[in-house]
Parts: sequence; structure tokens; C-alpha cells
Amino acid sequence: MRFVSWNVNGIRAAQKKGFLDWLEAEQPDVLGVQEIRAKPEQLDEDLMAARGYFAYWNPAERPGYSGVATFSKRKPKTVEYGFGSDEFDDEGRVLITGHGVIDFYNVYFPNGGASDERLQYKLAFYDALRQHAEARVASGRKVIVAGDWNTAHKEIDLARPKPNRKKSGFMPVECETMSRWLEDSWIDSFRHFHPDQRNAYSWWAMRSGARERNVGWRLDYHVVSANLRNRMEGAEILDKVMGSDHCPVVLEIK
Repeated sequence: MRFVSWNVNGIRAAQKKGFLDWLEAEQPDVLGVQEIRAKPEQLDEDLMAARGYFAYWNPAERPGYSGVATFSKRKPKTVEYGFGSDEFDDEGRVLITGHGVIDFYNVYFPNGGASDERLQYKLAFYDALRQHAEARVASGRKVIVAGDWNTAHKEIDLARPKPNRKKSGFMPVECETMSRWLEDSWIDSFRHFHPDQRNAYSWWAMRSGARERNVGWRLDYHVVSANLRNRMEGAEILDKVMGSDHCPVVLEIK
């Protein structure tokens, strides 16, 4: 199975830039998109039909903000809108779909840059979701947590680590919180296959020609439970795909 994750920075804007043509050409088995910034009633029929995919939408309560959607070639066995948290679910950040023995978590992690309060919200979200995902693994499920994690985990994951150490997305406390995932029976799938690859980024600021110069950050991940280790076949970043300030990332599972 080919799992793809992409922060589209507005699903309606992405549609105008060829999102549906890309989906038809790419043909992922499961696609999670983040930051849709729209409610289903605001979308046209072509996007809702999704060209043969089953589509599920979890928008934020706040208009024009956040939200995730998952497209699947086969109808998932289960669909969960959020992860049962009154504190976090109103922002439309989590959609969980069941595909055989795999639960696919499509997640738009919070950005902590607006204020100290939002940073604490982000860190609490990380820990609460990890507890939920670990309980799911303990029940016997295999789990993929995909999406825009809004954190570059290590220095290799951004072009300019030193000037950005005090900025949200690469603050030590954020990296440490993410490390609690990856040191506790979870696998960063891209680094599993490309442990030393540099200049591999999935987000670029929309100014100063950052993308053309590849001055980017790797913010988008498929983090996989250890019980899927032997079924991973590959991971890649589709950095040539345009249409957003992020690009799609891919995980292959046999």
C-alpha cells in the first residue's frame, strides 16, 4: 500500500492548482491532507467526489482554519473524527481510518509560534496523541501517524538549524517532545531508509526564493509503530510536486 501525506495549505486553493489531476496521476492507496481550511459544504462536487476515492472530512469549528481530510481507494473499516479529546478535537486536527490491521492517523499538529500558550498547547497535543496511539498499538493494532508535525526533529532536518533554534518548530522543548515518540517504539520512516540524507525537506517559506534555493525544513512525517517495521518497503519526499508551501511525503507498506 502507498500512503501519502500532504499539507495542502487550503484545499480549495490546491484544487485550483491541479490537486485532483495530481491525485488521479499519483493514485495513492490512502492520502491524508492537512490544513484544508474549509468545511465540506464549501466544496464543489468534483472535489467531494474525489474521482473514485472515498473521502472523509474533519474540519475545524473555526472557519477557514486547520482541518484534515483522508482519501482512500477502498472504504475504510472504521472512521474516527478526532481522538476523543474535548481539549483538542474542535480544531479538526485528527482523522483516524482503519485499513485492515492498520490504523492511519492523519494529523495536523499545532504550530507553537503564536504565543507561549500555543506552544504549551502544542506540547500537550503531542503527548495526548502519543498516549492514544500507544493504547491503540497495545490493543494489537498497527499504527501510522502521518501529517504535518510542525517540528523539524534534528539539525539534519532543516537547512539552517543554528539561526532557528529559538523559533517554534525547532525549539529544544519541541524536539524533545517529538523524541519521546521516536525513542519509545516508534519509527521515523524516512530516516529509517535515509538515515544520513541531507537537504531533504518538505516545507519552504513562501518568500526570498526559499524553495528554489532549497532552504527548507522537514516537517512532514510518517511515524510508524514498531510492529510495522518489517512491512515497510520505502519512504520518499516528493519535493518536485508544487501547489502548496509543503510537498507530499510517501510511505510504502507491503
